[in-house]
Amino acid sequence: MPAKVIEQLKSIYGDKGEEIRLFYSPGRVNLIGEHTDYNGGYVFPCTLDFGTYMAIRMRNDDRVLLTSLNFDLKVETSINNLVYDKKDDWANYPKGVLKVLQDEGHQLKGFEAVFEGNIPNGAGLSSSASIELVTAVALNEVLNLNIDRIKLVKLCQKAENTFVGVNCGIMDQFAVGMGKEDYAIFLKCDTLEYSYVPLNLSGYKIVISNTNKRRGLQDSKYNERRSQCEKALSYLKKELNVDNLGQVTAEEFEKYKYLIPDDVLVKRARHVVTEDERVLLAVNALKNNDIKEFGKLMIESHNSLRDDYEVTGKELDTLVDEALKLDFVIGSRMTGAGFGGCTVSLVKEEYVDDFVNIVSKGYEEKIGYAPSMYVTGVGDGAKEIKE
Repeated sequence: MPAKVIEQLKSIYGDKGEEIRLFYSPGRVNLIGEHTDYNGGYVFPCTLDFGTYMAIRMRNDDRVLLTSLNFDLKVETSINNLVYDKKDDWANYPKGVLKVLQDEGHQLKGFEAVFEGNIPNGAGLSSSASIELVTAVALNEVLNLNIDRIKLVKLCQKAENTFVGVNCGIMDQFAVGMGKEDYAIFLKCDTLEYSYVPLNLSGYKIVISNTNKRRGLQDSKYNERRSQCEKALSYLKKELNVDNLGQVTAEEFEKYKYLIPDDVLVKRARHVVTEDERVLLAVNALKNNDIKEFGKLMIESHNSLRDDYEVTGKELDTLVDEALKLDFVIGSRMTGAGFGGCTVSLVKEEYVDDFVNIVSKGYEEKIGYAPSMYVTGVGDGAKEIKE
């Protein structure tokens, strides 16, 4: 794929004998800690070993020419006219990155870029953050902007929030930008304190199962859940001196939940508070090589997302139910925003093929179409690829 992206840039925009540079950015999967990031809580993602490639060649004018080999859409714009346009679809992500860099005072130049990725679009594996980070890292390197990586991560989140209009937390961009091969990232989202935890899975593999039910973050109930959490927090703040739900302990929540007058808001807040506890327990379990305990916490996480946060739905629940019928699966849960997208399961290595066949068959019988399966390793974060 990398060589193909460079060749396609020459084919589409001409072979001018000028330097073409190649960048890569992975997708991510969150192992545990869902809908906690925008609540200032803990998350535990890792980067996948597949992602997005971007070949880039600078121009001497203000034109920005963008092509994706995954979509039949070429976009041409100018660094002097960076506005969101629905018909530009995926290209709004790189355009958003350009806009926030410009707003920060960085001098940009025109360029030609060709993207190709193998992250399934709309699956909740952060294809959007992958496109943002590969664009940001490329421009940072090619134009010598000297922006440190965490600042770059924050700018990419800002692009998605303010330019694209998705009110996402920091986790996706952080994971994609800061990922490290064979490690997961233990991250506190309000302070951005983080550490790398070795992903010793003791003979188990990460298998991602895609419901193949498309969901769009903007038109899902994502923003509704976010405002429900803010509302629940406003009631708790009458007694607690906290800035976000991620700062509320389980004990404090039990003591003060009576302040929240709406049962639905209680459930939303309870998910966030208990999910934070589960992340802490899961990281400790992994450090102690207790992979079975880690799997148990994944299952509890899914149950909370189903019952308290209500973001799973028939497709995700079916994938998890089918996975947990198998005694060689120790954990399975939805990952990402929900309402479709993917599950992540821990499957005994020698039974991965059985898992794929049995779960696919059970899902298709109940849902009417097949899921897609990805057996993944844990790769590096966004970077330049040099020959």
